Amino acid sequence: MIATHSADFFARFAPEAEDDDRLLAATLWVYWGFAFDDARCDAGPLSKRPAQFNALAGQVQRVCDAPFAVGADPYVGALRDIVDRFRSFAPPTQVRRFAQAHRAWLSGVAWQVGNQASGRMPGLDDYIAMRLLAAGGEPTFALLELATGAEVPDREMYRPAVRALTEMAILVAAADNDRHSLLKELSRNHTDQNLYTVLMAERSLSLQEAVEAGAALRDRVLRRFLELHDRVRPTAGADLRTYLRGLRYGIRGNNEWGLRVPRYLSRGHWPDEMEFSELYYASQPCDTRPGPVEGAPGIAWWWDPALA
Repeated sequence: MIATHSADFFARFAPEAEDDDRLLAATLWVYWGFAFDDARCDAGPLSKRPAQFNALAGQVQRVCDAPFAVGADPYVGALRDIVDRFRSFAPPTQVRRFAQAHRAWLSGVAWQVGNQASGRMPGLDDYIAMRLLAAGGEPTFALLELATGAEVPDREMYRPAVRALTEMAILVAAADNDRHSLLKELSRNHTDQNLYTVLMAERSLSLQEAVEAGAALRDRVLRRFLELHDRVRPTAGADLRTYLRGLRYGIRGNNEWGLRVPRYLSRGHWPDEMEFSELYYASQPCDTRPGPVEGAPGIAWWWDPALA
């Protein structure tokens, strides 16, 4: 759990957080989320047992919805403590948004566990829909309001364009995480469902070809994110602008964290803290084609010209 460097991770998402208690509470959930993911989702005893996982997920989610909910699993009590911290300083609207995002995450993990149990390899469109939930981006970005104190009005937060930007930020980060964790997962035979295995199965690609195709998909989504962001920001209120900055910080912060964090062992060994002090970015995207990603109709609406 310590090797997740979760404080480093979330501080990169919310560098504008000025209240230490708020930032601490958000960071504690990130530590909890990584631990729960490892122990109960990806490779734990419930990772291929959907009925048992769903029973636990119900107890976990109830803690987010009700102040005095209980459960036998130790992760339930730990989460109750964290959510109680949220309730102590945040308005009900923000706590409720986090609870809804948390439910979305658990639903995606349940989908993933079901696939693992049945040996089903999803197609690209299904995988993206699942990954948008199972990656944990929904609750992580919902923490931005809790950490910074921003209160985005419903009329702005629920605009289709803002929803599209949130989903795009999640997918870019998820694609980066799939890349960062690939070596670790290959070494532990945990590669049944990631962007590359999906592309290899659907398009009959080699691993190297799938990595290149995955990078191209990621860059096309990021380009669209930047285009749409620049259309939305000029009319955004102050709190929405804070949230939009958090999406941008999160994309870059997640990427730079993932290249350094011992959890992913990105270079096949435990990295020194200064090993990646000189990171650099490509001067241009590896795929500059306009328009929606082929084979993924479920996200084509992100390119709708009417979004603004």
